[in-house]
Amino acid sequence: MRTTLLGTGMTRFTRQTERTPESLVLEAVQTALRDSGATWDSVDAVFGGSFYLHGGLSQRLLLNTPLMGKPMVNVENACASGGTALREALAWIEAGFCRTALVFGVETLTRMDSSALGPPEEDISGYFGATFASAYALKARRHMDHYGLTREQLASVTVKSRRHAVHNPLAHFREPTTVDAVLATPSIADPLTRSQCCPNVDGAAAVILSADPPPAGSGLAPIRILASAMVSGRRRDHSDSRWDAVRRAGQAAYAQAGLGPQDLQLIEVHDASTIAEITHCEDLGLCAAGEGGAYIAAGRASIGGNGVVINPSGGLLSRGHPMGASGLAQIHEIATQLRGRAGPRQIANAKTALAHIMGGNVSELDSNACLVHIFQTA
Repeated sequence: MRTTLLGTGMTRFTRQTERTPESLVLEAVQTALRDSGATWDSVDAVFGGSFYLHGGLSQRLLLNTPLMGKPMVNVENACASGGTALREALAWIEAGFCRTALVFGVETLTRMDSSALGPPEEDISGYFGATFASAYALKARRHMDHYGLTREQLASVTVKSRRHAVHNPLAHFREPTTVDAVLATPSIADPLTRSQCCPNVDGAAAVILSADPPPAGSGLAPIRILASAMVSGRRRDHSDSRWDAVRRAGQAAYAQAGLGPQDLQLIEVHDASTIAEITHCEDLGLCAAGEGGAYIAAGRASIGGNGVVINPSGGLLSRGHPMGASGLAQIHEIATQLRGRAGPRQIANAKTALAHIMGGNVSELDSNACLVHIFQTA
């Protein structure tokens, strides 16, 4: 593919009830423009993603910018909305419909009634009171029964995520924690405690993609997009504690890029809960089935460990999860790492990275959508 990642920007992800969606998007977009060296005029098309903010999303939030009049595409794909918007922009550039595209994602969740954040009542599981946390808890129980996963291994995911987020000024939770402290937080859906479920927060993120390389004299290392894979879920196999959609999307992305998990230095995954990160690192080939808990608990996924680093940003568990923006926040972290700008959380010799995002609110599906993108710098 010829498309390059020029620049990124994001707001802090946290509770920001005083902020409007417009102000969050403008902050992220203006940061991405400065980072990329692009201008309002050089953007040819806009792609916006959100789970809950509907009705002319891009047109409404960018009404008072010079972007009005340009093509605008609005995307809703549950928690994968931002990642899907990125893929749409990539497709436009590869097809020659535009040369430079702005992609943004945004959500303001802390004002919402929490009862809205789950399967709708017309969904059979939603009708009986299922939540996202309970769905993950069922996965965790199955993994414990089938592979011997322990509660301590589950909690170690949060410990690692908090340790990474300490050095991320844009993360929601930035205080270190311990396995005992994680297990002592209130139960949400056994075996998952509160600290093992991602916080719903407010925030926005933005990315600039282009068919052109970084501007001359910018000093920006070009970041190539090697792969973009997307699948939808199949009917859920309740006997499987892992995600078929993640395996399929990961395999497709590796095939496109001509590389494998052994070639990665870092990945950003959709860790909406601790069990999600454990199973996703298995599904993406970092370790064998059933070994994800031990892989993370042993420190292999930590910065400075001897494996592929998982979620150096802190992930959804610590950075926070404004659903439509999370997929693009992952890209922001990857660009930060590949350009050597991550400060104390910098991964040595980071050259190749993977972003995995998924979304779902149809409870009988493995997921609504699952996307995997692979990036590389020289």
